Amino acid sequence: MKPGMTAERFEAITGRYPRLCVALLGDFCLDRYFDIDPARAEISIETGLPVHNITGVRCLPGAAGTVLNNLVALGVGTIRCLGLRGDDGEGFELHRALAARAGVDLSGFVAVPGRNTFTYTKPLLHRAGQPPEELSRLDLKNFSPTPDDAQAAIIAAMDRVVEDPRGADAWMVMDQVDLAETGVVTARVRERLARLSAAHPGLPIVADSRRGLQGWPAAHWKMNAAELARLTGRSLSDPPAVVAAARSMAMHLGRPVFITLAEQGIIGASAEGAVAHVPAHPVCGPIDIVGAGDSVSANLTAALAAGADLAEAMHLAMAAAHCVIHQLGTTGTATVEQLRSKVLAS
Repeated sequence: MKPGMTAERFEAITGRYPRLCVALLGDFCLDRYFDIDPARAEISIETGLPVHNITGVRCLPGAAGTVLNNLVALGVGTIRCLGLRGDDGEGFELHRALAARAGVDLSGFVAVPGRNTFTYTKPLLHRAGQPPEELSRLDLKNFSPTPDDAQAAIIAAMDRVVEDPRGADAWMVMDQVDLAETGVVTARVRERLARLSAAHPGLPIVADSRRGLQGWPAAHWKMNAAELARLTGRSLSDPPAVVAAARSMAMHLGRPVFITLAEQGIIGASAEGAVAHVPAHPVCGPIDIVGAGDSVSANLTAALAAGADLAEAMHLAMAAAHCVIHQLGTTGTATVEQLRSKVLAS
């Protein structure tokens, strides 16, 4: 536990979670798991190819939905989802999976005819006594620009959150698509985000993009060291170089910056130039890093919304990541109780 973060401080921060409202803007996808029993393998009579018999299907929210799963696990009171789905079977499954989560508001989650629901299909081989083995993934994406009316619907949903007297205690923005302008966080949406950020400089707005944050408005930028290097155009081969680049970027943005360092933990820089480093917890046994970054995003957002300082938020995020990477064959989450056992023992 960091010096000064007492058990009372932990309880004070996490105790505010049920009263929080978080706006979650970005690319929600369907994580569809096919559980396969290799003992039931066959050979197709028609093609002579192997047949994988599926013994179970699990449909879970992924991408921004993974952030949502973590916010729900933390007990955040209200999560306002701002995103898009197709008007298709995958969209139905995704909407149903989101709606089943406690505290989720889907009034800003828009169905768009003619678009695919962003879907990751993950076949998993289950062998007794072994971690699940993931076979080649099957993805369903969109490769054409997001329609203007869909972008307008997202911006209108953002406006409703801003104009609502209850507002939001924090925003988390997640851009997950590989091809620019094909998802939710388009240039038009970023323009609206820029106005929100300028109007509310003290509001936590945590932003993460699969393609990097070049050209994004000022927000609480979260990225890894490789993304930071690409963004700055500099070689960041050692921790002091990462610290210097993070400090410079945070002071330029006027908002905090978070740099994840895998097994070396996380660095955070404040707008005033203060820097903190929180190490990662040691791993024990097999790990699965899928979803670890999303758990960090969720925990940073919730903690900052609840009044945590940068170092406190990063300690909670590192504890969550440690819980998640030890959950195999699924995209895991961490509860407040799990965090308590990690943070108060460190």
